[in-house]
Amino acid sequence: MPKTRDIPVEWSKNLTIYEVNLRQFTSSGSIKAFEEHLPRLKELGVGILWFMPLHPIGVVNRKGEMGSYYSVKDYFSVDPIYGTLNEFRLLVSKIHNLGMYVIIDWVANHTSCDNSLTISNPEFYTLDKEGRFRSPIPEWSDVLDLDYSKPEVHRFMIDAMKFWLTETDIDGFRCDMAKLIPLEFWQSARKELDGVKPVFMLAEAENHEMLNGAFDAVYNWNIYHTMNSIARGESSVWNLTSMLNNEIFGFPANGYQMLFNSNHDENAWNGSELERLHFGLEAFTVLYFTLTGIPLIYNGQEAGNQKRLKFFEKDEIDWKVDKMCALYQTLISLKKRNRALWSGPYGGVFRRIETKNGGNVMAYMRELAGNKVVVVLNLSGQEQFAHLSVDNLPGFYNDLFTGNQVELYDNFYLNLEPWGYRIYEYYAG
Repeated sequence: MPKTRDIPVEWSKNLTIYEVNLRQFTSSGSIKAFEEHLPRLKELGVGILWFMPLHPIGVVNRKGEMGSYYSVKDYFSVDPIYGTLNEFRLLVSKIHNLGMYVIIDWVANHTSCDNSLTISNPEFYTLDKEGRFRSPIPEWSDVLDLDYSKPEVHRFMIDAMKFWLTETDIDGFRCDMAKLIPLEFWQSARKELDGVKPVFMLAEAENHEMLNGAFDAVYNWNIYHTMNSIARGESSVWNLTSMLNNEIFGFPANGYQMLFNSNHDENAWNGSELERLHFGLEAFTVLYFTLTGIPLIYNGQEAGNQKRLKFFEKDEIDWKVDKMCALYQTLISLKKRNRALWSGPYGGVFRRIETKNGGNVMAYMRELAGNKVVVVLNLSGQEQFAHLSVDNLPGFYNDLFTGNQVELYDNFYLNLEPWGYRIYEYYAG
């Protein structure tokens, strides 16, 4: 099947994704209550709001009091706990009016155990040796596996996705466990969805072939795990550099890697980003925002949320003013305006800057059309004296965090405090 486009949808080129866990966002967890946060999110600068599943959740074999977001009982409605389909439609319109985009989580691999399809279309499901419905894996006891060898399943799921495009005017989908479903399905879906409007498609998968006519972006877990490993003292800048050579230069030009230091799964099961990254949180945030991928913020990170938000129960983000908000605003604004930092094929090439000493220092440049961004990171808890050596560096740059003009040259020296970071910007327009 031919590709619907060769590179990601153009409007996504310099945007940041913001993941919304509506259940835990406010005390009521409603669409109406979430609306009150829109001016703040606009000020933060995020561009794509990804809503975790909004559908009604199954009751049979439900986990916990409220169940898993990913146990879908009805693909064509909004869970009443959040509000109504019309309220969500109006929310999407308000988000669009603020210049932001909306994608929703889509669970195509499985349904809840009490989805009406189990009655109306039992042939849609895979069966065990005894001819009974089965879960994709034993641990997912609250869901049943759909059978994608059946063309009827393809047709049903594509029509359901098109329903949300036409009825609510969303801009795309984040597709849960996309790697468990045949690529041919996603290619067919993408072709039909793009026939309605150009969509942004994010796959919960790492494999690059998902970008071939199906998705705009895939996850990058290797960078995430390496950041955690460095913070624990188990890996070094050398490990990071070696890994980045493969992750960046081995990545195809027809898509994005989504980069992150938290998301709903990691927060719930492995801890908040502060719990994992400790004093390195700010430096690692600068790192993943200035590499070649599209960055993600999980709701509450901008408020310094330290909670492991519960997955099957009601919980609530502790909204407060935190220094991370200003850091995110600065990085999001930089990515929007400086073409060198645009994502994937729209942005500048990544170029490592040699550090002749300071073995825990990571330095690199991204450059496009005269725009340059130089990043220097101390990924350790000790002060570092760094000697940077690279050609094409000389010039006057803006120190992003002080506003001072700084002259950089081929052999540049600087001291970095523990877990310190610098960003130097040359903006050519």
